[in-house]
Amino acid sequence: MVSAINVFVRHPRYALCLVLVLVPALYLILPLHYEPPVSSLHIPLHDYTDLTSKVAQSEAIYQHTIQEREGLIERFGPQPSDLDLFPPNTPPWPPYTVWDFFPAAFNCPHEVRRIGVLGDGGKWVCGLSRLAEKKDCVIYSFGINEESSFEAGLLANTNHCKIWGYDFSVKGFAKQIPYSQKHRTIFHPYGLAGTDHVSTGDEPTMYTLETLMKMNGHQHIDILKIDIEGWEFETMTDILKSFSEKGLPLPFGQLQIEIHIWNKKFDYFLKWWEGFEEAGLRPFWTEPNLVYVNYADSRKPDLAEYSFLNIKGDNAFTS
Repeated sequence: MVSAINVFVRHPRYALCLVLVLVPALYLILPLHYEPPVSSLHIPLHDYTDLTSKVAQSEAIYQHTIQEREGLIERFGPQPSDLDLFPPNTPPWPPYTVWDFFPAAFNCPHEVRRIGVLGDGGKWVCGLSRLAEKKDCVIYSFGINEESSFEAGLLANTNHCKIWGYDFSVKGFAKQIPYSQKHRTIFHPYGLAGTDHVSTGDEPTMYTLETLMKMNGHQHIDILKIDIEGWEFETMTDILKSFSEKGLPLPFGQLQIEIHIWNKKFDYFLKWWEGFEEAGLRPFWTEPNLVYVNYADSRKPDLAEYSFLNIKGDNAFTS
């Protein structure tokens, strides 16, 4: 200690240089208490080969994303009711849109493929190979609108799947379904709704998912496609409620849905989405539909395709 003082007295410039070098070095070496931001929290990752472990790891990653969403809401809100779906182009220009809060952060444990045409009409599917030879493969498609490339792709890549199609605005599947595969398709001019309504006039016949499954003698659907122009909010709310009240998991393994977020509020959409999560639906892919944004500068990017995997219950993709 004395010798150190003598060095400082005799050679002050040397001692000062030594201090300037040692202090930053000690700062870098010595452990300091540091609370990392949510985005840097560590999640152990392993190269799992068994399906159960893959799904569990994907779920851990997704739960981490939910925490990040809560932090983003607090940052820009702080309450969900304080947020806009698409903030106006005025100061302070919050750098977000509604889709930033709902990333497709769940990792599909199988191959991911786009089935159908590029652009509007095609959908992203997780693990279609799991259905390639499945004898009792069942697919429901709501919303045909003269574009059936998705359904045609599913038929082309499986050997036993049958597709039940529903749309009261058209008379059947579109021309993309080849004649050789039509025997694996069934079409009805019905709509999907939260309650049953048999038409007695100009209004279309509407059925719940549960009613249609009973009519067809089905206990389970492997892939459910829904594109019903905004009615997905009311319809999916009723579907989730119906099976939740019975204590049953959702009866489908995978969901491809186009979300039309027209005239909605952020807090409403958040609650609707959280209903999906509570029921076990996890988004593994998303694709914004920007066609209508291209037509008019005043339009918002309020359409988005999402693909969900159901991690609850027994299905071909997670079991």
